[in-house]
Amino acid sequence: MSKAIIEITRPHAYLAAARAAARCLDAGETLPEVDYHLGFETAAQLFGELTPARMALLEGLQQMGPTSIYSLAKQLGRNYSNVHADVTKLIEHDLIQKDTAGKVLVPWDEIQIRVTLGAEQVA
Repeated sequence: MSKAIIEITRPHAYLAAARAAARCLDAGETLPEVDYHLGFETAAQLFGELTPARMALLEGLQQMGPTSIYSLAKQLGRNYSNVHADVTKLIEHDLIQKDTAGKVLVPWDEIQIRVTLGAEQVA
């Protein structure tokens, strides 16, 4: 199962995760299969990028399967240019992809959004 995890991640957490992976490799251990991680420094940044409209778009597209942006806009009852802009932003974040026919799709079986406020996270 492919999974995208969207979370608030402090910059030093990436370094800590890399060090932990290096220690495992140095010890001869096999690293576990990695999910796609998309990190933001703050909750405001995360929700600024993943607006309610974009989250609804992701959910609708995941249910529809590969489709054109026009069909997606029609299904969501939204303006084509706004949906196109949102799809472009979600492609930048690797949450949506285009197939060879030019249709857009969500390549993840599951998308999790993790928000922890007031505590340091360790990756």
